[in-house]
Parts: sequence; structure tokens; C-alpha cells
Amino acid sequence: MPEYIVRAFYYAAIHLMFASIVSLAALALTSVPRGSATTKYWIWTATSVNFFLPVGAILDRLWATHLSWARPLGIIGGEIHDILQNAAVAALLGVVWLLGATLMLVRLCWRIRAERRGTREERPGFLAHGVPVQFAADGQGPEMAGVLRPRISLPDGIDRLLSEPEINAVLIHELTHARRRDNLTRLIYEAGLCVLWFHPLVWLAGSRLALYRELSCDEPVIQSGHGGDLVSALTKLANPEGTLLQQTTASSFLSHRLARLAASQPQQTCRAQSTLMTAVFAAVFLAGAFETVAHTACCFFGKG
Repeated sequence: MPEYIVRAFYYAAIHLMFASIVSLAALALTSVPRGSATTKYWIWTATSVNFFLPVGAILDRLWATHLSWARPLGIIGGEIHDILQNAAVAALLGVVWLLGATLMLVRLCWRIRAERRGTREERPGFLAHGVPVQFAADGQGPEMAGVLRPRISLPDGIDRLLSEPEINAVLIHELTHARRRDNLTRLIYEAGLCVLWFHPLVWLAGSRLALYRELSCDEPVIQSGHGGDLVSALTKLANPEGTLLQQTTASSFLSHRLARLAASQPQQTCRAQSTLMTAVFAAVFLAGAFETVAHTACCFFGKG
């Protein structure tokens, strides 16, 4: 096996090891009950991106030549070398990875195609703070659609099920998704998942990212004083009367959202705790990137 391939696999293994440590730190920090859901969302966004876009590679370019003390992790390097020298094992691992990546890519393309097919059944509605709002004839929604040009999709006939304050609460939630380009973040994560489908912590990062994506979009609703309206809207949408609406994506993580919305003082999050959470995560994140460089710089510059 060519040496540059062995080095690439060694770098990937070191990066994934420290990215995993960062994800475990994110899990511990975001498991604290108090704190802003928005802060937790951005922590998991950074954690997810760190798996797919190694910050250590940037630091490698800047600092690696100055790290004369950097040393490789012999245990990991030796194992990777031995595995890749066994052609049969290397080929088997390559085939398994390629099969999994292909299936994940097909899964992603199928989801995108299904969502695009659904957009053909939407009729124009109105603009909400510059974001187009359309109505879905199939009764699905509410949801934010589109990646680069987001729009809000509401179920056709939602005005017959929800009151005006309840619709406003739903719109505030969906507008937060649109302004943050959450569908773009989701697409980046799912594209990366096609490559790292075998890593359980990448799947965990995706589930936490999805949870806090919803909870963080509920925070502006709470701050605007429409938390109660969103509770009643979610209840009606998840269990609609009659056959007007189908099961809605707004009911994603419904129990978590209702618990947070129905809290006695949901609008009071501990700012100091959120700041501390961010500071601790940033320290762990940078330490993971630096340690990656410390154990791989010699691999690329012939040190040691």
C-alpha cells in the first residue's frame, strides 16, 4: 500500500478520535437542563461540521512546521499500517464502506426528490418578513422548504384549524428556520453522513442537531409571548380534528417541545450558564484540533 495512503488513513483516524472526544463533550454539556437551546444548537452544529471539515487540517498548514516535539500515536499508526498491508482486509473494508456510502447517498437523493415532488403541489400565499409562504395541497406541514431560497409551507386550510395567534406562533418558529438556513445545515450534515455513515457518534450528532434545531426555533416564540399559542397549535396539528390535516412535521420531538414550552418560566434561561457552556466547548474544540495537529504533523513533515 502506498505510503501516502497509509498517512491519509492515519490522519483520518486521529481526526475522528479527537472529533469523537469533542462530540462526547458536547453531549455532556448540552445534557445540562438549563441553558439556551440556541446555544446548544450551535454547539452541535460545530460538532457536526468538525467531523466533516477537520479544523486540524488548517492548523497543520499554519503550525505544523514549528511543532518539532510532535509525535505520532504509534498504536493507531501501527494498526492502520498492518490493516492496509493486508490486501484482502483492506479490500473488504473498502467494499463495505463504499456499499454503505452508496446506500446513504441514494437515501439522501430519494429524500430530496420526494421533497421537490411535494413542492409542485404548493400554491402561492403571501410574504412573511420577506420569506414566501405557500400552501401545500397534500396537507403536510408546517415546514420550511428550500435550501438557498427558503420558503415556508403551510397546510392548505390551516386557517380553519388554528386561530390567528396560533398561526403567528407557527410562523415565528418557521421564520427562524428560514433565516438561519437550517435546511442548508441539514443538507451539509447529511452529505457528510454519506461518508461517515459507520460512525455512531455522527448519527448521535445528527439526532441532537435535529432536536435542538426545533427547540431553538421555539425560543423566539417564547420570547414573543406566544409560547402558549404554539403549544395549542402543535397539539391541534399533531392530532387534527377530522381529516383536514395529516401528521405534521411540526410534531417532531413533540414531547420535548411541549415540555419546554409548558415550563413554568420557559423564557428565563441562564445566560451565565450558556456563556460558560460555550466557553468550555470552545476550549475542548480547540484542544481537539490542536491535539490532532500534535499527533499528525510529524506524519506529513517527516518529524520523529
